Amino acid sequence: MSKIHFIGGEKGGVGKSVVARVVAQYLIDKSIPFLGFDTDRSHGALLRFYGDYASPVVVDSYESLDLIVESAIANPGKRILVDLAAQTHDPLAKWMDESGVLEMADEGGYSLTYWHVMDSGKDSVDLLKKLLDRFGSRLNYVVVLNQLRGDHFDLFDQSSEKLRLAELGSPVITLKRLHEPVINKIDAGSTSFWAAKNRSETDVKGLGILERQRVKMWLHSAYAEIDRSGL
Repeated sequence: MSKIHFIGGEKGGVGKSVVARVVAQYLIDKSIPFLGFDTDRSHGALLRFYGDYASPVVVDSYESLDLIVESAIANPGKRILVDLAAQTHDPLAKWMDESGVLEMADEGGYSLTYWHVMDSGKDSVDLLKKLLDRFGSRLNYVVVLNQLRGDHFDLFDQSSEKLRLAELGSPVITLKRLHEPVINKIDAGSTSFWAAKNRSETDVKGLGILERQRVKMWLHSAYAEIDRSGL
């Protein structure tokens, strides 16, 4: 069965694209074949950092979104990774409902999982509620607590949405904080995480030996969390 993974969160600035990049690097390092789609036409992270694996998709075009499902059906066993831009929930949900995307999953031989990336604010919890209210048990979920965008997730921990996820058996994983100057240097060099941890410091905008080691440690932690996601 092919697996379609939407990396979203609706709110801008919660770190969706970093999560998509980490998942892409995980799939590459684990030699798991995948296809990527990027809905952000102006700042697409998959297109920028993993262009060999990604194609653009227009979220307000049914014909463009159809390519995601058609690719899953045409490539049995592959992962399909979709990096969602901010404020794409409504057109995506409308396409899924009107096209019967969830209803034909078994027949088409694919599954769908929505990765809800969260910062520590109330908006992320409210948007998770909106997602769960819209799709309920019809959709698979992975919730990512992104420590790059907040240290404390008390609002989520105290929410009824956390209980709903537990009832659905949906994993909640944590992406630990990476030293900010390191992630800034990686982004400035438009480089993959593989290059950041493996190349010489002159290749990645002055990334030093210990900075590369921090990237390795961070990815090791992230991969352990992704292992729990059912990717």
